[in-house]
Amino acid sequence: MHVPPLPPPTGAAAVPDSRGINLYRADPDLRRLLGLYLPAALVAHLEPHLDRLGALAGGALDELAATADRNPPVLRHRTRTGEEAQSIEYHPAYREMERIAFAEYGLAAMSHRGGVLGWPEPMPPAVKYALTYLFVQAEFGLCCPVSMTDSLTRTLRKFGDPALVARYLPALTSQDLDALHQGAMFMTEQGAGSDIAATAVRAAPLADGTWALTGDKWFCSNPDAELAMVLARREGGPPGLKGVSLFLLPRTLPDGMPNRYRIVRLKDKLGTRSMASGEIRLEGAVAWLVGEPEAGFKQMADMVNNSRLSNGVRAAGLMRRAVTEALFVARRRVAFGQRLIELPLMRRQLGKMLVRAEQARSMMFQTAEALRRSDAGEPGAYPLLRILTPLIKFRACRDARRVTGDAMEVRGGCGYIEEWPDPRLLRDAHLGSIWEGTSNIVALDVLRAAAREGALPVLAAHVRGLLGNGEALPGALPALDRAVALAEAAQRDHALARQAASALYHVTSAAAMAWEAARLRDGRRLALARMALRHRVLPRDPLAAEDPDAPALAEVLAEEPALA
Repeated sequence: MHVPPLPPPTGAAAVPDSRGINLYRADPDLRRLLGLYLPAALVAHLEPHLDRLGALAGGALDELAATADRNPPVLRHRTRTGEEAQSIEYHPAYREMERIAFAEYGLAAMSHRGGVLGWPEPMPPAVKYALTYLFVQAEFGLCCPVSMTDSLTRTLRKFGDPALVARYLPALTSQDLDALHQGAMFMTEQGAGSDIAATAVRAAPLADGTWALTGDKWFCSNPDAELAMVLARREGGPPGLKGVSLFLLPRTLPDGMPNRYRIVRLKDKLGTRSMASGEIRLEGAVAWLVGEPEAGFKQMADMVNNSRLSNGVRAAGLMRRAVTEALFVARRRVAFGQRLIELPLMRRQLGKMLVRAEQARSMMFQTAEALRRSDAGEPGAYPLLRILTPLIKFRACRDARRVTGDAMEVRGGCGYIEEWPDPRLLRDAHLGSIWEGTSNIVALDVLRAAAREGALPVLAAHVRGLLGNGEALPGALPALDRAVALAEAAQRDHALARQAASALYHVTSAAAMAWEAARLRDGRRLALARMALRHRVLPRDPLAAEDPDAPALAEVLAEEPALA
């Protein structure tokens, strides 16, 4: 039967615009997956909050984010009367986003105390990351201060003196913006990026038991935060990492006086432009030692790893927003008498984007569950968390750069215009592969987790548990064995680290999606798992003259009901 071509819309009607879409309703898989990873009563309680955040992220929050991106913060060194008093001036749009994130949703507090969003207990990690996953689809920059506040609180509670915890925990977990203390991490120096042993900032002991910090920190996001974790070298300490300690730096001293450090300037960044990042000069700033003096980096690594997981979650959210935008356009844009989504080459492009996005989402939930189990003290959970965290940070952040770029291409010329969300998504996506460790550093951290924590056999056992007999995902069990062997070889030859990390990520994420598909009885998700394994792991013929995914792709892309 001949199907006549669709008449192309003209004028403004020809340009699909998703403004105002509810990003939670546009993503029905999110609620189904939450039902796998969270108790039913908690999912039911969260439903209206998720729905409201989905509406905000596709509407008002998205508008606020675009406004804040166009109006970055400004550093003021003096008052108008000439008083030396530094402050950072933020656009009102950024302040409103702070209210939504910190006050309304309590994203930095929900893991540490009950009462957030009306739930009587601290929320499990999957809740925080699901909400962040939605929030970041509109705004990436603010998620950095949110994550650092949450991570600093975790590290302080874990290693800090009880008196320090008692003094600052209420402010760190407050939903009252006037009482809230945001957190930051001042680690990077000009000569000591990822090479922490080269830390040059000095810490001198003071008579009252505090320390005086002196020197420059080169890259400090949220530089006007009320509290920061800082790495510094103790005077008289040993060389190398054992001489580097962890300190808690307040912006305002307990007597109400400003601490002795200043912001030298703010960075002009490619992305995350709404949020301030700056250079700090410590001029004898007073700080408290946190934890064991010779374990500074190990203790800071707890905060860094929590931030790395947050980076992976944010990359997953960016990819989902990019895919949502691309699907919205492809269903509505008419070219050559057909909707774009009906064109085989476009379906293939969309399928590749969707596979990457869904891999990251499954890894987000798997890692969140490992974090919950680890914090509960379950045997074997910490090594699993320790290797899953760099895996998602490494691969999901790299994939986000590709997916956001491809989504821009689906939209065409409009995708390159700053009025649309695509440029901001693309610029922000490049952050994840740099902050809290570049791709090389994080791939090597996968090997470090394998060597120091014995994490490789733990991960292999976990993946085998997800796969069962392997019938649902043919080829996955042999691929797992080869990925483990590659990781073992990479420990002898570090040039293989990225290849090994990618292999472990792809096999693990495909197994997780197959496990989810079995419990949800979701053939579409199983098809995505098989595509992830086939295209990202198994050998294939680049000259093959057929597309084995064509039938599955048609089914996979058809089942996006909120976008139909």
